[in-house]
Amino acid sequence: MMVGFGFAGLLVMLVFWGGLILGAVWLVKVIFQSSGRNLSEPVSSGNAREILDQRYARGEITRDQYEKMREDLQV
Repeated sequence: MMVGFGFAGLLVMLVFWGGLILGAVWLVKVIFQSSGRNLSEPVSSGNAREILDQRYARGEITRDQYEKMREDLQV
């Protein structure tokens, strides 16, 4: 005699394993984001002018801010 849960058992098993996998992915994502550094960004190396140029190219600062900072660096 076979006793089982049939389709409902299969559905519960899929929900359980899916939730477990999604929870593990979420946990890994939270752990790596808490390091405070985006791993896809390269470490800046170079002088201040190069760093300023990179920030402007990435859109982190406006043109006015860029020009003001560039003038400050030239002094």
